[in-house]
Amino acid sequence: MNKKKILAFGASNSRKSINKQLAGYTAEQVKDVEVDLLDLNDFEMPIYSIDIERENGIPQQAYDFRKRIENADAIIISFAEHNGHYTVAFKNIFDWATRIDRNLWQNKPMFLLAAAPGPRGAKRVLENAVLDMERKGGNIVATFSLPSIWQNYQEIDGITNAEMKAVFYDQLQKFEKSVTNDTSTVLM
Repeated sequence: MNKKKILAFGASNSRKSINKQLAGYTAEQVKDVEVDLLDLNDFEMPIYSIDIERENGIPQQAYDFRKRIENADAIIISFAEHNGHYTVAFKNIFDWATRIDRNLWQNKPMFLLAAAPGPRGAKRVLENAVLDMERKGGNIVATFSLPSIWQNYQEIDGITNAEMKAVFYDQLQKFEKSVTNDTSTVLM
């Protein structure tokens, strides 16, 4: 039996992105799956412009990004928040990729997360992401916001705050069930 494949990435181009770490950590918690951890830096393109599209077409990187989505059974994205919105790196890839097909996420189960050093945990960008991803074919089955990441997360141990950890695993279980159709519980 082939393992399900999860595409996971942090919606940031920072080399040390806390959201990339959280996306990878989340994907590792799902049992019996293959994980494809994507780096947005591999998809750098010109800033989207209708003029550039008309002159040069859609860049190959947008097609490559879409292919990674096509090859996945489920998607995990952890959003960084810049001034309450997506990072420019993610927004640009999103803009280009949706020019290929507006149904970018292809109704695949999605776990959307956000993490930030501040006390709101990038909730604003997460709220926007839920709306935007649904409009582009996303099947949002779980969401989670991690505030004050430096106090509540460690790279080796994961989420350290017991209350937040319980909420995270509740959401993870919903996601895992949608991916694997497994009715057992997720171990903490």
